[in-house]
Amino acid sequence: MQSKPVASALHRAVATGRRLTNSWSGSPGTLDVLTALSCFGLMALDLPGLAAADNSLSGLAAALVLAAGCSTLLVRRRTPWISYLTALLFIGWLHELTLIQFALYSVGRYRGRRAGILATLGYVAFALTVFSVPGWPEPRAETLSAFLSLVVPIGVLASAVGIAAYRHDLVRELTARRAESAVFQAVEQERTSVARDVHDFVGRELTLLTVRSEVLSMRARETAYAKDFEELADTARRAHLVLNDIIVQRGERASTPGVDGLAALAEESGRAGSPVRLAMDPDVHGLSPLRQAAVYRVVQECLTNAAKHARGETIEVAITADGAHLRIAVRNGLADRHPTRAPVSAGSGTASMSERVRSLGGSLTATRTQDAYEVVATLPRG
Repeated sequence: MQSKPVASALHRAVATGRRLTNSWSGSPGTLDVLTALSCFGLMALDLPGLAAADNSLSGLAAALVLAAGCSTLLVRRRTPWISYLTALLFIGWLHELTLIQFALYSVGRYRGRRAGILATLGYVAFALTVFSVPGWPEPRAETLSAFLSLVVPIGVLASAVGIAAYRHDLVRELTARRAESAVFQAVEQERTSVARDVHDFVGRELTLLTVRSEVLSMRARETAYAKDFEELADTARRAHLVLNDIIVQRGERASTPGVDGLAALAEESGRAGSPVRLAMDPDVHGLSPLRQAAVYRVVQECLTNAAKHARGETIEVAITADGAHLRIAVRNGLADRHPTRAPVSAGSGTASMSERVRSLGGSLTATRTQDAYEVVATLPRG
């Protein structure tokens, strides 16, 4: 009877441990601590020989000195030169080459190629100078070529790995910025599209209002209401002019289709291999043109995403007008087999779709489960 509570508690403990591990593993401070501990662990392997070769330090004192040197790696991201200078001191004083590898990697990783090359050249020159001092390295029978075959590869390899990681970080940051730029551009384009739709739909109504007001003004010319109708016509014309000024870059394009274009979208998706089941309340046809355009854009983007990521799966589209809200739900199953190649995608369609919904005072959520993906958009009807 107690197996289920025990299993549940164990499951929660494992989930908590996984969350903590994921949070700690991604922390720069945690990685720096692990790096310092790794360096100290490698250097600790040489403690017996270090204490025997250097009469100025006992085993405990040597351990404390090495720990102090490794602690400089905790600030390697901000000031990698501290660990670099400490490593040079260790080379001349303790004949220790472990810390310099971590230091050169840190300089190349966080200061770039030029700093990494200069640090490597300085390290090789310093080590060569120390080699020339009598008594180091021991035994003196080691030749210069044997010494350089150890010193140079250590420095070059550590610095090269750091520089490669630095370039990888730059490429990753550039990719992230390009993705952000693409999303920003998509949002701006969607805002422009919304503004153009406002111009088209509202401008048409203002034109009709202006014409109607002028007609009524002519009919009421001999009455007391003639002046009022003239002012109403002038107001409509000014509003239309202001709208034209706001939408400066209107461009030549067709207006966004309304819900009448959904059938063509569904048919096109079916021909592409993703059948669509479309269910729509009749009241949706009575929505304003702007809301119909939003419905069209949301469904269009969802069908595009489903065709990219779940080709061949049936897509269910449900559009309901319940009370004061309009609800758009698009759901598709997920394919069992993942494509061998990732689909081509700019990654900005969802952002533009969300911007369209938010501009009309609505909200959009996307939910992914083990076997389905669903997008739900809610808009006010009025």
